[in-house]
Amino acid sequence: MHKKLRTIGNSWGLIIPLPILELLKVNPVLDDVELVVEKDVLTIKKYVKKEKEQ
Repeated sequence: MHKKLRTIGNSWGLIIPLPILELLKVNPVLDDVELVVEKDVLTIKKYVKKEKEQ
């Protein structure tokens, strides 16, 4: 899937379609996501709290 980045204030954002969020089991109202960058690849996944954070 090809997406364009959009300006949001002084930052850049990416609109993620709801079907993609559903595949990731991410509720955009309740859940956070984790961004991981390795080399030149950005991975977005549902953030899972560690036991110490709860």
